[in-house]
Amino acid sequence: MGRRPGVLPWRYIVVDGVIGVGKTSLAKLLATRIEGRLNLEVVEENPFLRRFYGDRDAYAFQTQIFFLLSRFRQQQQLVQHDLFSRTLISDYLFAKDRIFANLNLGDDELELYNQLAGILEQRVLQPDLVIYLQARTEVLLERIRWRGRSYEKDIDTAYIDALNRAYSYYFHHYQGGPLLVVNTDDLDFVNVPRDFDLLFEHLQREFSGARFFAPESRGR
Repeated sequence: MGRRPGVLPWRYIVVDGVIGVGKTSLAKLLATRIEGRLNLEVVEENPFLRRFYGDRDAYAFQTQIFFLLSRFRQQQQLVQHDLFSRTLISDYLFAKDRIFANLNLGDDELELYNQLAGILEQRVLQPDLVIYLQARTEVLLERIRWRGRSYEKDIDTAYIDALNRAYSYYFHHYQGGPLLVVNTDDLDFVNVPRDFDLLFEHLQREFSGARFFAPESRGR
């Protein structure tokens, strides 16, 4: 017999973190466990992404605006459905788009981006819980190489390291609601069921503010 779905006190959960940290995998596991609704970011459809990784200065603005508008359209589709019929699990936080914008855009481009983003953010659903996945830069690079996506082959270490630090800064100051910070350096939610079970047990207890998930023993 299969495992019965669990129950969580959160109606809209967002999993986020740097490229390669495992946010989509965790979002899928959570949605499966609770029989929730899954909302995944569509990355591959951005026609500028491959060129951006090859020449960030030339393609940063086009890449950023495409992502901003694509994510906004997806968020609007969420609003049009009954959000509370099932718990919603998403693998990105809409506001995290600003992390990339601040890192990649020049001053004039950023000013224009901020005007547009400020308007769109007012019409986006806010999550009840954000799960921020952390990992060391070398761990992220290893995971990116392991999954072997062709459009990520030109990502360099300096960019991932800068992005990792930008994410840490953003979530260190995050005040949008409950936040669970999870260091994934030594966790494998996909291949080690005990890791996921411990996290899921932790999520069953409602809390406010920021908390850290750091299991002492995973029983491997």
